[in-house]
Amino acid sequence: MQIIRDRTIYDVAIVGSGAGGGMAAKVLTEAGANVVMLEAGPDWDPVKDSYMMRWDYDSPRRGASIPTQQGGEFDAAFGGWTIDGEPYTSAPGSEFFWFRSRMLGGRTNHWGRISLRFGPDDFRRKSVDGLGDDWPITYDDIKPFYDQVDKLVGVFGTSLGPRFPNEPDGFFLPPPAPRCYELLIKQASERLDIPCVPSRLSILTQEHNGRRACHYCGQCNRGCMTHSNFSSPSVLIPPARATGRLHSIFNAMAREITVDDSGLASGVSYVDKQTSRENHVRARIVVIAASACESARILLNSKSSKFPQGLGNSSGQVGKYLTDSTGLSVTGFIPKMMDMPPHNEDGVGGMHLYMPWWIDNRKLDFPRGYHIEISGGRRMPGSGFIGNIQNHRGVDASGAPLSFGGYGAKLKDDYRRLYGATVNFAGRGEMVPNKDTYLDLDPRVVDKWGIPVLRFHFKWSDYEIKQAKHMQDTFRAIIHEMGGTPMSSMPGPETNYDLAAGGRIIHELGVTRMGNDPATSVLNKHCQAHDARNVFVADGGPFVSQADKNCTWTILALAMRTSTYIAEQRKAGTI
Repeated sequence: MQIIRDRTIYDVAIVGSGAGGGMAAKVLTEAGANVVMLEAGPDWDPVKDSYMMRWDYDSPRRGASIPTQQGGEFDAAFGGWTIDGEPYTSAPGSEFFWFRSRMLGGRTNHWGRISLRFGPDDFRRKSVDGLGDDWPITYDDIKPFYDQVDKLVGVFGTSLGPRFPNEPDGFFLPPPAPRCYELLIKQASERLDIPCVPSRLSILTQEHNGRRACHYCGQCNRGCMTHSNFSSPSVLIPPARATGRLHSIFNAMAREITVDDSGLASGVSYVDKQTSRENHVRARIVVIAASACESARILLNSKSSKFPQGLGNSSGQVGKYLTDSTGLSVTGFIPKMMDMPPHNEDGVGGMHLYMPWWIDNRKLDFPRGYHIEISGGRRMPGSGFIGNIQNHRGVDASGAPLSFGGYGAKLKDDYRRLYGATVNFAGRGEMVPNKDTYLDLDPRVVDKWGIPVLRFHFKWSDYEIKQAKHMQDTFRAIIHEMGGTPMSSMPGPETNYDLAAGGRIIHELGVTRMGNDPATSVLNKHCQAHDARNVFVADGGPFVSQADKNCTWTILALAMRTSTYIAEQRKAGTI
């Protein structure tokens, strides 16, 4: 097999261009490093390539998903749960779904922009409840980098103060005003003593660092041509390119990290996906930021005489303790929201209010919490608009039963009456890491380039299942308090209370965890491999625990911290 070798020796090779890879590129190029970035998909420019201004009715599919964009025809994610030629497997008895986006910026182009800091207790869960492990760093160690991310990217929200000690405040832009349905949800939830507060999203409500404020088109998942929300191609890649020290290689499928005779990384071997030719780039330092699972795959495939189990895997811990956020949703029909006159529901492409975790888990039968994401209202109609109309049932103000559906003019009128009359509650909670949930290499399956693929082993514990029941009970209670009716029946334990399968929330973390003991962890507290001091991981892999919060803000802060450490060590000449 002929390998095309680049004779250039870069200071740093970065695999991946999303939240972690983009941040590493920005910090390291600005610190003077010559960086080569490998991205498994094509280049992508949100100004030129975004579908932000397309109407759903421009397409005969009305925006429905297609094989290459499974989040929706206009969604800014090239890929999805399955990618042609790039399989993965689940072990017998397991079910796991892996969402991959092959393009510059990865999943930062279409994510929900929910930008929550982990709190002090999230870094010391074992000390709090005896489950899992503590991180080798504390909130105070990462707080300065959260602060810098807030100021660099921009995030709207409000300070919550001492009532929520595990929901740290930051540097916030003004939040947008709540919409009508959000105010109705807030009124009902607070009657049930469930707090409902301004959300924290990385979408600009005023000009910030030369980027324009959001104009409220509501299509954040399509990529933002005004750079008003956070994505790596809008915020991180441009300043890295401006240094003149970033060299990007697109459609580069990383195969393995190569090592020299001393056991240090010497570069990255990759496949040019357009020609299927094998290539190699040389670098003094390698940063893997391909997403948690993909980075673990690269390490496991990086086998040599020095590291027969894979680079970084002398402890046998690469792939272990995979986690995803718990998640489920319930939709409710609210009759008093029917027949509303057209009104202004301007806002960002996400929630203006949300519900942070509000209960002391010592009072419950499960150890970790969740937050609640709310949605509803009069969004742009598209594929599947008001599906299952026959399930809208309830009573009107006089107590008379309501029913909908049929044919012709009445059906059209029903759609008009029901437009904006539903609300949705989605829970996102913390999974406790367990030894039965991990990934490894499938011994019999390879991708189209002959690279061994991942095999997933996944299991929810009773902790998560009990948490899911609490979500169901809570969401239905709020719907009833609003005078509405849930549009689905209460599920039972036989379906885990409709807890989403592993991977479906797209918050996979762990698998290359950090720790102080090389025997029980892959990385040290700087996300530096115990096996090779010039290898670092800058995505969700180093996380020791999941938290009841979305993970992107912590990936950004941790990647900034890791990259700052690399820059300092380069200056000191230690790596």
